[in-house]
Amino acid sequence: MNPGSFFSELKRRNVYKVAITYAVVAWLLVQVGSILFPTFEAPTWVMQVFVTVIAAGFPIALVMAWAFELTPQGIKRTEAANAAQEHSARGGWIAVIVIMAALSLALFLLGLYTANHAAPRSASEDLRRDKQSEAATLKSVAVLPFENLSEDKSNAYFATGIQDEILTRLAKLNELKVISRTSTTQYQSKPGNPGEIAKQLGVAHLVEGSVQKVGEQVRVNVQLINAQNDAHIWADTYDRKLTDIFAVETEIAESIAKELQAKLSNHEQEALALKPTSNPEAYDAYLHGLAAETESLMSVYPLQKAISFYKRAVHLDPDFAIAWARLSRMYSSLYSSFGDRLGDAIGALERAERLQPNSPETLLALAIYQNDELRDYKQARETFLRVAKLLPGNSEVPASLASIARREGQWSKVTDYSQQALVLDPRNPELLLRVAFNYGDQRQFETARSLLDRALQIRPDDVEIKAAKAAMYQVQDKLTEADKYLTEVNALTPSYAAVGAKVTQLRLERKNDEAVQLLKTRLAQFEFGSEVEEAVFGYYLAFAQHVAGDTAAAQATAAQTRDRLMQLTREQPDNDWLGVILSQTYAIVGDKAAAWKEAERVKTIMASLSDVAIGPFADENMAVVATLLGEHSRAIELLSHLAHISYSGWLYGNPVTPAALRLDPIWDPLRSDPAFQKLCQDNAQ
Repeated sequence: MNPGSFFSELKRRNVYKVAITYAVVAWLLVQVGSILFPTFEAPTWVMQVFVTVIAAGFPIALVMAWAFELTPQGIKRTEAANAAQEHSARGGWIAVIVIMAALSLALFLLGLYTANHAAPRSASEDLRRDKQSEAATLKSVAVLPFENLSEDKSNAYFATGIQDEILTRLAKLNELKVISRTSTTQYQSKPGNPGEIAKQLGVAHLVEGSVQKVGEQVRVNVQLINAQNDAHIWADTYDRKLTDIFAVETEIAESIAKELQAKLSNHEQEALALKPTSNPEAYDAYLHGLAAETESLMSVYPLQKAISFYKRAVHLDPDFAIAWARLSRMYSSLYSSFGDRLGDAIGALERAERLQPNSPETLLALAIYQNDELRDYKQARETFLRVAKLLPGNSEVPASLASIARREGQWSKVTDYSQQALVLDPRNPELLLRVAFNYGDQRQFETARSLLDRALQIRPDDVEIKAAKAAMYQVQDKLTEADKYLTEVNALTPSYAAVGAKVTQLRLERKNDEAVQLLKTRLAQFEFGSEVEEAVFGYYLAFAQHVAGDTAAAQATAAQTRDRLMQLTREQPDNDWLGVILSQTYAIVGDKAAAWKEAERVKTIMASLSDVAIGPFADENMAVVATLLGEHSRAIELLSHLAHISYSGWLYGNPVTPAALRLDPIWDPLRSDPAFQKLCQDNAQ
């Protein structure tokens, strides 16, 4: 066959048309597959097989077009077909296209089937990714506490701050898994068992360091260790002036990233090189604030201490954006603890936004403000997810998303997000505390206590954790066990939660006189951090005096506290916690109309929040008010509902339980009612 007749034959047999059509359709199918397969979460191999089969099908299609014709009698070899009658300009390539479409559809369905039958993704998997898996990877690291080598031991805060700043920079790198500081604080600076520590933290590398500060001169020693074989991968010593400490922190973070072969984007390089302030005194105050935040868990007192340092930092440098962001966060956290909005969280946030509106620190402060103060959970979720892209190693983001899911009553998502946070912060007692509260809200007290045991293994002397465990025992009528965790708590213990649990314990044990004396001592001798906190304990005293049967003293204390609460409520009209204690204070005084009006106002505030977790405590408050005012049927009706739902209670730190109803003298006026007796005997929890 000469070349001319060969090409003529190719044309006659539609080989050209099949080739062109195949190429066009194949390109379209690949484009569609590249969009649809990821959308349906098909595994990567499905797309690879898809493209390979399409490519392999090209020569097959050409051979089919040459050898066969589609005729009215079916597919026949070309030599057997009548070219004049059976030759079709479309036959061969239509058959190929049909086969290709069928094959592509089959592969697409295979990918979809595989994706749907794979292990289901949890609610937090958008944040987890491979770099945050629980198995240690080559690009995973934990920064251990830096040793303070300064002769002045009060400089320990400086070593803590430097460690935190280096860790914060590393947490901005997308390719690294970085363990949060809260999980590393319990370890020594130079531990003798790096392999075991790495296993506990889920990392392959550890960073050890020391800091020595003498006047304006600073020496920082750092070394990167392969925890599996205790080999030193990299080490360096930096002797710099205090004014150059930012460059040291950046160089250390860049060196660690380089040794772990983490590629840095332009954005990440810019973030590492950012110099937050040119004022060394302001930075020193900022480091003091960072260290203060770590002093205790879920307590307002370290927050108040940190606030004083951050206020000094921004006073010394009004352009210190990160310090403004931290100050806003502390004010928002203080509000979430006590409902105390006397601090200007929004003012500090606005200053940070004017200076660095798109920095991760400013956005994190915004998310916390939206969540804690505005309670705009939809906006908060969106901002937290935005922060997650800028701070992939920050455990606060998934922990906060867990908090939002809790408010929405999505209990399984709460656990998923909390577990994802624990991947980045596996030995964080505060996270364990939060997860325990989640189970407590659902009355799964055994599981909750097991989590608190894990937290106590890390911080065996922490009064906040002990108070939480005591509360779990109290609502299960296990007062002897609860008391073991409260023996060291006294009137001057710097913990709101611990003193509150102690007062509850004394009330449940019917040691009312001891409770009254403890509260009197606290009000007389303790240095309160805010007027709100002092007013709360004034209410506690009035309530304890009422339960003790000293009506005259209770009404006198309540009248004094009422006036203070009324002023605070006018200043903070959306503070539901103030509304709760004010309504009960009115009831103790005997002002029935005012008590119910305030209780209804609290109910309205809570309803507007759509918060499934804390919303029911408005009904819990009404049950107490109804009992104080002698409206027993109404109180029992409210308690009947509360005893069988999941929510975050304020009276016991847990939901109302039959055991709590049996023990607490608050409910003594209801005991003769058969309906209340039935609630006390109902053991379904």
